Amino acid sequence: MQREWNEECAVVGIYGHDEASKLAYFCLHSLQHRGQEAAGISSSDGEKLYTIKDRGLVTRVFSEQKLAKLKGSAAIGHTRYSTAGDDSILDAQPVFARYDLGEMSIVHNGNLTNAKKVRQELINRGAIFQTFMDTENLIHLIAKSDEHKLEDRIVDAVKKLEGAYSLIFLSRTKMFAMRDAHGFRPLSLGRIGDGYVVASETCAFDLIGAKFIRDVEPGEMLIFEKEKALRSVKIFEPTPKHCIFEYVYFARPDSNVFGKNVYQMRKNMGYELAKERPIDADMVIPVPDGGVPAAIGYSQQSGIPFEMGIMRNHYIGRTFIEPTQEMRDLKVKMKLSPLQSMIEGKRIIVIDDSIVRGTTSRRIVRMLKEAGAAEVHMRISSPPTTDPCYYGVDTPDKEKLIAANMSVEEIAHFIEADSLAYLSNEGLLRSVGGDAHNYCTACFTGEYVVNPE
Repeated sequence: MQREWNEECAVVGIYGHDEASKLAYFCLHSLQHRGQEAAGISSSDGEKLYTIKDRGLVTRVFSEQKLAKLKGSAAIGHTRYSTAGDDSILDAQPVFARYDLGEMSIVHNGNLTNAKKVRQELINRGAIFQTFMDTENLIHLIAKSDEHKLEDRIVDAVKKLEGAYSLIFLSRTKMFAMRDAHGFRPLSLGRIGDGYVVASETCAFDLIGAKFIRDVEPGEMLIFEKEKALRSVKIFEPTPKHCIFEYVYFARPDSNVFGKNVYQMRKNMGYELAKERPIDADMVIPVPDGGVPAAIGYSQQSGIPFEMGIMRNHYIGRTFIEPTQEMRDLKVKMKLSPLQSMIEGKRIIVIDDSIVRGTTSRRIVRMLKEAGAAEVHMRISSPPTTDPCYYGVDTPDKEKLIAANMSVEEIAHFIEADSLAYLSNEGLLRSVGGDAHNYCTACFTGEYVVNPE
């Protein structure tokens, strides 16, 4: 269940296909879970760029008539979450600009940790900004570069940036896709017909029938040009630090991210959690939908039956936050409903992917106990979230993260659970396999790869 974690966005690029904008639309639809505040697509017909973007879901922003206006065989797209108080249409992407070399659009997934410093330097040099987005820094850096080719200007610009970025650039004739040297955010390359697709997750490929080729490497830029072979340029030496929370929560279970299947990674977390934090109970139930794979893993490892003891209503839209406790509790009940006949009198293990502020977990525990559960034991398939993310995830400040301010015992008391336990950092890394040094775990450890400014 979505609570406090907001992934900044998803990006997609299509090159060399006659229905580029439609394919971009379908890709964005499959990536809607990564951003629900705004959506946009820019396309190119070789002579001009066309851009449509607006607030809302992909299906609200686009129609057949609007997609028909997005002409050409190349297109890039974006879905985003806005941070608090930041819902201006100016902050929707793609970001489009005219400059001395022509026209360009950019989409960005991530967060630039030195954005304020770069922005102030650009303002001092006369730049005028229209948005608060990190991405606009890139427009100005490229426009002010002394290089003569767009490819060289992009390289020049990104060398001035720090932080996390998966970027796709579209000019009138070319498309560029790249990741930062650490590869914080995912980006994959696929083939469709005679064209190419790049997207934040491989589930986008599945929908449009594209064939996965490989991930875009950390520090790599791919260059797509008409009637020329796909080129790869290594801008930075790769030092992988993939966001481990893609496996915990953000990515769709049917995606392969950082070379591994997300569903299997989450099941592995459930296996490890059952080994580390066993408890005697009658059934294992997930908080839908995020807790389902881990709950299956926990059940299989422990031998305790798995049941869907909580049903989720998928047709509840966003609601206003009501000021009273009763209305907040009702909001949770609108989304989640316990199966009382199954739960009543039972000792229940509830599996969820994370606890951020703790208020939603408390409402879920209360709801289960009101439905007659004899005991409610909460198990979390990730370590305690103690630190905010600065690499493209909209998380609360440290003082609002419950695990940064309370012990596990105090959190258990706060959420009114009979017991609470988290997966350890070591267990999480065992779950995803590979070299532990390849992952960023700053939200659990406070050990930042790139220091925020």
